[in-house]
Amino acid sequence: MNSDPRIKETKDVELFRNDAQCVGEAFRRGATRREVINRLIAAGMSVAAAGTVASFAETAHAQTARRGGRIKVALSQTSTADTLDPARGLNPTDQSRHFMFYNGLTVLDETLSPQLALAEEITPSDRATMWHVKLRRDVRFHDGSPLTSADVVYSLRRHKDPAVGSGARSLAEPIQEITATGAHELRIRLSEPNADLPALLGLTGFLIVKDGTTDFRTANGTGPYKCAEFRPGVRSIAVRNNEYFKPSKPHLDEIELFGIADEPARVNALLSGDVHMINNVNPRSAQRIISTPNVSLFETKGGAYIDLVIRLDRAPGSNPDFVLAVKHMFNREQIRRAVYRNYAVIGNDQPIDPTNRFFDPTLPQRPYDPERARFHLQRSGFANQTFPIVVSPAAGNSEEMAQLLQQTALQIGCNFNLQRVPADGYWSNHWMKHPIGFGGTNGKPTADIQFSILFKSGAPYNESGWANERFDRLLVQARSETDDAKRREMYAEMQRLVHEGSGCCIPVFASNLDAHVRQLKGLVPIPTGGMMGYNFAENIWLDQ
Repeated sequence: MNSDPRIKETKDVELFRNDAQCVGEAFRRGATRREVINRLIAAGMSVAAAGTVASFAETAHAQTARRGGRIKVALSQTSTADTLDPARGLNPTDQSRHFMFYNGLTVLDETLSPQLALAEEITPSDRATMWHVKLRRDVRFHDGSPLTSADVVYSLRRHKDPAVGSGARSLAEPIQEITATGAHELRIRLSEPNADLPALLGLTGFLIVKDGTTDFRTANGTGPYKCAEFRPGVRSIAVRNNEYFKPSKPHLDEIELFGIADEPARVNALLSGDVHMINNVNPRSAQRIISTPNVSLFETKGGAYIDLVIRLDRAPGSNPDFVLAVKHMFNREQIRRAVYRNYAVIGNDQPIDPTNRFFDPTLPQRPYDPERARFHLQRSGFANQTFPIVVSPAAGNSEEMAQLLQQTALQIGCNFNLQRVPADGYWSNHWMKHPIGFGGTNGKPTADIQFSILFKSGAPYNESGWANERFDRLLVQARSETDDAKRREMYAEMQRLVHEGSGCCIPVFASNLDAHVRQLKGLVPIPTGGMMGYNFAENIWLDQ
């Protein structure tokens, strides 16, 4: 912990940005990219770092935000279950909409470092068990009322109420007390230390609503856009908030957001000029987009994955040998190459991807091994039986992965029958509700959040219903540990436990692929998801 405990950019990020600013000045004076990189290397910077800083500064130099314009954005998921309640948003469409209308105390940047947003200061004490928050005084809700500590207290307390149905409830469990200590100050007391709290507060589930809000037919937030229209399953229209507390933002006049579930139709809408941006591009469409002059592919690498979920609380997943048989049926290299067109890295049935600082590279890679799969299948007693697998366009590439799995299974005496269901309502009506189906997640800003949401015993999004007492104890210990070396050991063991015991088969970590017209500027990759972690709205502009 730094001597100044307030949440701020890390030293590395500060140096990165300072270097980028200096390099930006060099570009403005006419220096070439090669000259800039050579100067940075001569100053002692590595080749990789010099290239990164030069790219960052060159992009910033080339792009100057312009105000005005209207865009249409087509996303892959929408249904009558769409919500304006940030505590209940499940999918990228909800999350994109929530970032338009609301703010959090913090916001995550491209390095996944929490930056201050509604909070002016966040200060830990008592080994990060107590947190003191000071709010900005220049923030107003869309109805004109000022932001106060009562709004933050109400918003955070909502997660503790089972009736709210918050998707962030498990993350909010350690919050023991939320108390206003002044009109613009509050105190958060945790049941145990958590140095990652500021990152958690940057997630969409923790966006701030007005004190007492229970009606979410419209949105009354503090965000960069106001809600002009919201029709669940149809569309939403966001218009610029001219009183936004960030005076230079937002740039656009209006954003229309709606769903096109069919990926080819979504791509066609972009290529024909009917929409300006789309998400969830299938890697099979990547070359078509790249070869089109007026559109661009936007890749975000990180911890996103689509996984096969085998429920452990019912047959056949209640038999560990059946689960192991299926895990050995996955030809991960084939999936990476054929399904994802190399826009992915190999996974190992645990959720921490190689870009995460706590990723354990020593965990042996589970191999594609049909003979070992046959052995475990025979031992399970389920050989020569047929099992349904639920697939849907909502879980991108699930059908293609299931087809490859189906081919291997037939070779060893197991038949998987693919049951196709539509994208509309998949996450509310099918996800985690079948013995075998597909799930998935975007990358999370910390290993703690990834494990807490998806693998902690009893967590609402614990996809396979896995429970392990040792894992749960390590999760609490790692969250409290300030020594990174010790924390790394704990997370390594947790990865091994998930790898060995859960019912989640994670074959690859997939890049998020989005696409947009080339006139749309301002996008930078944020590893929590595509489209800047779905926080694109206040950052983009049209170069008209």
